Amino acid sequence: MNTALSEKRVLVISTNYGVETAEISRPVNDLRAAGARVTVAAPKPEAILTLVHDRTVGETLAPDATFADIDPGQFDLLVLPGGTINADQLRVDNDAQRIVRRFTIAGRPIAAICHAPWALIDAGVAEGKKLTSYSSIKTDLVNAGAEWVDAEAVVDDTDGWRLITSRSPQDLDAFVAAIITTLEG
Repeated sequence: MNTALSEKRVLVISTNYGVETAEISRPVNDLRAAGARVTVAAPKPEAILTLVHDRTVGETLAPDATFADIDPGQFDLLVLPGGTINADQLRVDNDAQRIVRRFTIAGRPIAAICHAPWALIDAGVAEGKKLTSYSSIKTDLVNAGAEWVDAEAVVDDTDGWRLITSRSPQDLDAFVAAIITTLEG
């Protein structure tokens, strides 16, 4: 356990259906193993049903809180896992958008993987950021004013808040490492 992370609080937000299994379970498990205090929040206090590649039923996770219960000021970093269905629902969820905007206003880091940067567009915070994502949403991000690059992980500090992005589950090693490095300060 990394004692430097023992006082760090990480918020992971997901819908109750459709999040990519590895993109939620890997950051949650790795960050907890590293000593961070991780809270998983969902819109409803019901189980989170994950999917593998948007098709096959994966793990079920119990959320610790609902979006409405969350005070973003209590957390050091926000993780947005992907999954096409999850990301498409997060981008139009008012509470999810509120959480994303509050993190950026406070200058706190956000980590988003795969399709999750869609939520940044609808929260109005993608413009001017250098990032990566799953390639199919590149045009959406560019049209929102972001600079898209094809890289395993991108860390950008533009506009006074850190954004960590990765393309897909294959990039989880780099994604989680960038999150841990950020938390270590």
